[in-house]
Amino acid sequence: MIDKEFLLRTLARLLETPSPSGMTDAVVRVVCQILEEIGVEFKLTRRGAIRGVLPGAAYTPKRAIAAHLDTLGAMVKSLKPNGRIEIVPIGFWSSRFAEGARVTVYGDNGNYRGTVLPLKASGHTFNKEIDTLPVEWSKVELRLDEHVASVADLMRLGVRVGDTIAVDPGTEFGPNGFVTSRYLDDKAGVASLLAAAEAVRRRGAELPLDVLLLFTISEEVGVGASHVLHGGDVAEMISVDNATNAPGQNSSERGVTIAMMDSAGPFDWHLTRHLLALCREQGIEHSRDVYRFYRSDAASALEAGNDIRTALVCFACDASHGWERTHEDSLVALARLLAAQMMSAPLFQRDRAALGPLDDFPPAEVQTTPDLPR
Repeated sequence: MIDKEFLLRTLARLLETPSPSGMTDAVVRVVCQILEEIGVEFKLTRRGAIRGVLPGAAYTPKRAIAAHLDTLGAMVKSLKPNGRIEIVPIGFWSSRFAEGARVTVYGDNGNYRGTVLPLKASGHTFNKEIDTLPVEWSKVELRLDEHVASVADLMRLGVRVGDTIAVDPGTEFGPNGFVTSRYLDDKAGVASLLAAAEAVRRRGAELPLDVLLLFTISEEVGVGASHVLHGGDVAEMISVDNATNAPGQNSSERGVTIAMMDSAGPFDWHLTRHLLALCREQGIEHSRDVYRFYRSDAASALEAGNDIRTALVCFACDASHGWERTHEDSLVALARLLAAQMMSAPLFQRDRAALGPLDDFPPAEVQTTPDLPR
């Protein structure tokens, strides 16, 4: 059902389009073009978050699935007397992964290429000091590929404090299905969501509820889905993000991972177990995990005051916020689950209204009796 080639082509298009938080217009246009190609209607918020819709049999309540288009990046902090540039990160990531990166600076008069280097980059000059320099952003600098040796030279180019810096993704699609790149978080999630929507449209499936496809533009800086949910008629929202493959985690490297809790707290009991049941019914490889140092679009949606059931589903991601790696099997598994969720029956009829009586509230036994379906 899922067109893997469409998914991977879409991922490649997204990865080749720079989109650090605060500079997402280009990738918004790419996603809007893809939505038009697969026949999904959409609207944009003032700043460019996308709200697409797959019509269902019932207009309300709605389901929503959110994935973010923005990525990590950097910004010019100051111009240095030697013509180098002090930088600070956009989003949370280690300067260890910035060292050696090729970048583009978006200046007032044009765009300039350069490399992020440690302050002591040459072993011929600094000997063993190159191995003892601390890992922190104040210990790296940006060297432009221009004839600049002073602040005046940088000013002449049009480089200014506050200019956005996009880091090259370094994408590689391996013959064995592995994909290695910066910014798989969350462009792999976006590609999987678009592949699920394409499959549902191609199949002509009748959906029980309207499904909103939300593409947010500021998740990496903590805002996320707070600015794209309107009307108060969304009952269920799934956030799509990365599953950290690392020691101490239980995330799947080849399948989809259902997060039970992140740093913002537990996800909705009923919705997460509904997703687990869909995985079992559809034969989708999956696992469950808990993330301690992680939050997603779901948290920002709840913090904005939305009374909605939330869940987090994830693709495999090794070395998140660094040199990330996933596998196409995991992306297909995620897309399969999202498509299955779009076509599944509503969790509760009572969710049509924001407020209701105790009589139609789920019985406690659903949560406390082990032999009931999950």
